[in-house]
Amino acid sequence: MLSRPIGRLALAATAVLLLLIVAEPARAAQETVLAVYTLPRIITNIRNWVIGIAAANATLFLSIAGIRYMLANGDVGEVERAKTAFRCALLGYAIALLAPVFMSVLKSLIGAS
Repeated sequence: MLSRPIGRLALAATAVLLLLIVAEPARAAQETVLAVYTLPRIITNIRNWVIGIAAANATLFLSIAGIRYMLANGDVGEVERAKTAFRCALLGYAIALLAPVFMSVLKSLIGAS
């Protein structure tokens, strides 16, 4: 014969199992969500990443350009490399500033609002 605590445990486990079996059809009738974010939110997230990466790269190139220019010591080749790094930094900042415009154009092309 089963002792009382084991019998109560078995009864409780049976009750929980029955509740899960009965509750399953109700849960299955709920709408299934396939995507966590909407398309406009995904595009906004991409824009934010592009801005951050472009600004970080531009800052890196600006720092490298400044260091090269200071350490050039009259060397024409190093001055030209520093100027090229300055141009790359300027291009990176331009991309960071224009990323919202690019994403707005992308949103209008794909029809996302």
